[in-house]
Amino acid sequence: MEFTVSTDARLDVVDVTDRVAATVPDDADGTVTVFVDHTTAGVVINEAEPRLLDDVRTFLADVVPDEGWNHDQLDGNADSHLRAMLLGPSATVPVADGDLSLGRWQSVLLIDCDGPRERTVRVV
Repeated sequence: MEFTVSTDARLDVVDVTDRVAATVPDDADGTVTVFVDHTTAGVVINEAEPRLLDDVRTFLADVVPDEGWNHDQLDGNADSHLRAMLLGPSATVPVADGDLSLGRWQSVLLIDCDGPRERTVRVV
């Protein structure tokens, strides 16, 4: 199953928990892997509190500067690739009785490091 997510900013965080949950069959038990098939985006599990999401954006921008990378000579988005490498392209979530077994404050977050654009998220 897959769905698309539209992002609004160069560095954007979108809570996709409900969309992931909607792909899980009612009687499913096991795990699902949430995967973004882009080299400049990632998937993580964390809290979707708005101030924390702002902190995530600030953290990624501080850890990986926007400029000064060799790849920028090609297309100007080396920072996006490097940030996505820190995040990873997937997260695995336990499933019980068709429900995501996330902790109380956990959400599935898509982090786009090279937006705004449309991203494809796969759930398998």
